Amino acid sequence: MQVPHHGATPEPRRHADDTWVVVPLYNEEAVIAGVVLDLFESFDHVVCIDDGSTDASAEVARAAGARVLQHPINLGQGAALQTGISYASRQPGARYLVTFDADGQHRVADALEMIDAAEAGGYAIVFGSRFLDDRTNPGWLKRVILKTAVRVTNMTTGLRLTDAHNGLRVIRVDAARLIELEQDRMAHATEIVLKLGRTGLPWTEHPVELLYTDYSKAKGQSVLNSVNILVDLLVR
Repeated sequence: MQVPHHGATPEPRRHADDTWVVVPLYNEEAVIAGVVLDLFESFDHVVCIDDGSTDASAEVARAAGARVLQHPINLGQGAALQTGISYASRQPGARYLVTFDADGQHRVADALEMIDAAEAGGYAIVFGSRFLDDRTNPGWLKRVILKTAVRVTNMTTGLRLTDAHNGLRVIRVDAARLIELEQDRMAHATEIVLKLGRTGLPWTEHPVELLYTDYSKAKGQSVLNSVNILVDLLVR
């Protein structure tokens, strides 16, 4: 695996037609409109999978222009991601999928760089990593837990990643069509690495910045939850 370096600023509309952005959505009414509108500056196709939200997330995302698929009850982020991947990978003209968080932590510019890296290097999968540069500061305790998660994930999947639980990914359609997630909840983050690795298709990592706002920290995965993910996968 070769880690691509930052290059020229990507053309923001270069992949507008051939890329679908998949956004799992659960109770993000306060921020989802901004996330969707930012994505539409670079992409034509944004699909939000509302996973049984109890607020107006689905209505707000739809009003912002996103295509919205809805689960009648909360099934978990893994289930929402699988619904979105299955739907987007079968759309006419789709070449790439981007998985993108709904809470505002991810940067559209990073997604664009990752698509360009996939195209330039012939990669089917590009994993975003917050640990390939020093732009992201998750805090020392979360860093330790995340690094532990990486080691366990690498042992169980056979891949050698630097960041295993980053929701920003670029997946070429041929790889996406081979994915069938069974872990409905947060343990899908390791399962998707395992199943993408099993495709045998070429992959790489790309440096990204995660934006830890007060809102995203309040909504985000806790340190204890990170430990629970590892336990859940190891006892299966």
